[in-house]
Amino acid sequence: MKILVGYDGSNSAEAALDLTKVHAKAFDAEVYIVRSLEQGPKLDKEDIEEEEERLLKLQSTFKKDALPCHVDTIVSYQTPGEDLVEFAEQNQIDQVVVGVRRRSKVGKFVFGSTARYVILQAPCPVLTVK
Repeated sequence: MKILVGYDGSNSAEAALDLTKVHAKAFDAEVYIVRSLEQGPKLDKEDIEEEEERLLKLQSTFKKDALPCHVDTIVSYQTPGEDLVEFAEQNQIDQVVVGVRRRSKVGKFVFGSTARYVILQAPCPVLTVK
């Protein structure tokens, strides 16, 4: 089994990682932690390196628990949701885990563009975590 976690550094993403560890142990799964960064004028090399370093630290926590874990930072002109869905399709992912945040009534309508897009477009089941 392959589990993909969309990671953005938020509290809900941390909760998604915690639940993913539980699922990885229970299902003897391989974990993929992916950080998507939108290419643009404000994104520089140091930002990308910082995110890659953060992912490597997260990867080491999975490896300490003897869980196979891969990390990837995607830099593209697509939205993070599009990157996650594309990654899931290309890597035959069995489950995607994404964090969601509580929002106002208007925010609930939008639901968070990344999570909403992944839920509607992913080629596999999507688990959301608050």
